[in-house]
Amino acid sequence: MKLNRRRFLSRGALALGAVAAGEAVAAANAAAPATPPERNEFADRIPFDGPYQAGVLHEPRDAVVLASLDSIASDRAALSLGLAALSARSRELTQGFKMTVKEPDEPPQDSGALGTDIPPDALTVTVGFGHSLFDGRYGLRRPPGLTKMAPFDGDQLDDGLTHGDVLLMLSAHNMDTASPALRELLRPTRNALALRWWIDGFQGAARGPSAKSARRNLFGFRDGSANPDTGDDALMRQLVWTQEGGTYLALRLIRMHLEFWDRVGLREQEMMIGRRRDNGAPLGGHDEFQDPRFEDDPKGERIPADAHIRLARGKPEERMLRRSWNYQRGFDRAGQLDQGLIFASFNQDLERQFVAVQKRLAGEPMTDYITPVGGGYFYVPKGAQGPGDWVGSGLFSTA
Repeated sequence: MKLNRRRFLSRGALALGAVAAGEAVAAANAAAPATPPERNEFADRIPFDGPYQAGVLHEPRDAVVLASLDSIASDRAALSLGLAALSARSRELTQGFKMTVKEPDEPPQDSGALGTDIPPDALTVTVGFGHSLFDGRYGLRRPPGLTKMAPFDGDQLDDGLTHGDVLLMLSAHNMDTASPALRELLRPTRNALALRWWIDGFQGAARGPSAKSARRNLFGFRDGSANPDTGDDALMRQLVWTQEGGTYLALRLIRMHLEFWDRVGLREQEMMIGRRRDNGAPLGGHDEFQDPRFEDDPKGERIPADAHIRLARGKPEERMLRRSWNYQRGFDRAGQLDQGLIFASFNQDLERQFVAVQKRLAGEPMTDYITPVGGGYFYVPKGAQGPGDWVGSGLFSTA
């Protein structure tokens, strides 16, 4: 076949161009920094066992499920079996697992809501015990600092959202991990524990400007900027952990009257909170984590004397480790939004910390825009020590 010279030259040019282009791409790829592999948040794993329970010092993940349960166990032995099963299943869920294949006619090992490979997704299950569990039914010795949460000024506590024998706090990166986890924990414990109430919560997205920036609540303000440093072990032993490795959880479900708040001027909102809404800085400051220096403003000319951050500050020994999530529950019969804040604080001593601060907050201007409707006090014991142990076992051995 006769070779077409024009076609030969054009093909040669194309080939040389392709080689040159390929070399250019290779050179560019060699010069460019390697792209780091994408982080797989589903693989994040937090140990269930340890000296302290997971979910206390760990930064809150985006989703939370809070479930309060009442004990229906017939006796002390039945309760201990139920709590042991709760820890065993929690240990499995938090570490991730692959469902085993069973006989087709048998109930599956898991609901299947996440498929057959169940990733950990940084799930933590934190277990607490309410005052009512120590009413004599099971002969358990009540932790010395645990009381029943009494209403504070302005509270309108709904019995359907308050107290309970056992509290589960499930937090994960994703709600479709936390929510099925509750379903899975109810399966092996149905003979000992029954749901009293539950509520789902979420955090606002991490919108900066830094990785440490606190998330915003539904009022538009950053929440948790002044938390103590969880990396300071000595400080945590002063503020959070009891001598035996437990802690006391003060839980508050706070409804926010958003329609009324939205009609308030920005300056008045900031004066009530004591911070700027845009960057979270104390009034007169420029950075979210800047010390408000109340001692330089004794008359409240910069930050009002009744501002939330001033009243909540208190003495160093009154500081708490705060966690918070937003919630939304639709709307009420009056057509008002039923949305608000899930407030959780971990305390070494409820009276010294949470109660003292809460009494000081009574009557603050912000009380016109919020109504606490639920929650309770719960003792969070030390962590389980391994597969042969379970959260709360010490309450039985010391009774």
